[in-house]
Amino acid sequence: QLQLVESGGGLVQAGDSLSVSCAASGRAFSSFAMGWFRQAPGQEREFVASISRSGSRTSYAGSVEGRFAISRDNGKNTVYLQMTSLKPEDTAIYFCTADSTFSTQRASTHEYDYDYWGQGTQVTVSS
Repeated sequence: QLQLVESGGGLVQAGDSLSVSCAASGRAFSSFAMGWFRQAPGQEREFVASISRSGSRTSYAGSVEGRFAISRDNGKNTVYLQMTSLKPEDTAIYFCTADSTFSTQRASTHEYDYDYWGQGTQVTVSS
């Protein structure tokens, strides 16, 4: 089993920046591609960003591309999501997730590829 614990969420104003992180434990972190999804009130969970096992490949949702950056530190078993120019529509619970893929290049955008999920961290952006 892989345990994922998110941290760093909070309340910010539109235009601000915020970074959330996810600490993994229980299995070899570098054997997982990682992703971030989010779920706003009354809406379905949606893809935000993902990163391959080595960190060489990343994928982003169109709504966040150019504003958000995903990164990972395999030595610290942690994945990060740096968010800039935040908008009220970015308000959501942000979930960290892990994909136990054999591929070193996959950075999936599909929820069904992910095997482990954290509990989420709330990000609220006020206008």
